[in-house]
Amino acid sequence: MADEIILLDFLPSMFGMRVRIALAEKGLEYEYREEDLWNKSPLLLEMNPVHKKIPVLIHNGKPISESLIIVEYIDEVWKDKSPLLPTDPYQRAQARFWTDYVDKKLYDLGRKIWSSNGEEQETGKKEFIECLKLLEGELGDKPYFGGEKFGFVDVSLVTYSCWFDAYESYGNFSIEAECPKLIAWTKRCLEKESVSSSLADPHKVHDFVAWLRKKLGIK
Repeated sequence: MADEIILLDFLPSMFGMRVRIALAEKGLEYEYREEDLWNKSPLLLEMNPVHKKIPVLIHNGKPISESLIIVEYIDEVWKDKSPLLPTDPYQRAQARFWTDYVDKKLYDLGRKIWSSNGEEQETGKKEFIECLKLLEGELGDKPYFGGEKFGFVDVSLVTYSCWFDAYESYGNFSIEAECPKLIAWTKRCLEKESVSSSLADPHKVHDFVAWLRKKLGIK
């Protein structure tokens, strides 16, 4: 019997995009269900009663929540194609360290850039650039974070790239000017069909952020 895979998601979500990339890398067919985050579906509330957040992967009726946990699950269940995590235990630990760093830093700093003004925004922008420069240093001259092959850290980070336009617009800075190697890596990732077909349109993300700012009363 074929696997039944349903993804509860929200198009601009960098977390949901991670799952979309992983599913695409494995060549898996699935049913995509867009959620209204301001009017959450009974299915989302049933499948993720603890956090009540997207993304949620439902595999043969069983829910898995939290984007990086879902990506690891996909990699373990469908391990015969396009492995995302390295087999070496040390390299796996390093990959998890950097994905954890991305999760703990980038979202909140990026949000500070588009959702604030003045000194708070400048502080957020400075810390955001420092964070990206640190990641750029870890990338070094490698094609991908894990070396020659696209992998777990790449999946976790590249989904932020379609938010870069909004960050730059509201923060009045250029990520490429600050981190040229990171932008070159982004372009390399986008050459992969699994990435380009899974990321949201940066213009739509920008429109969504503009709508959010208006909704939050930010001028």
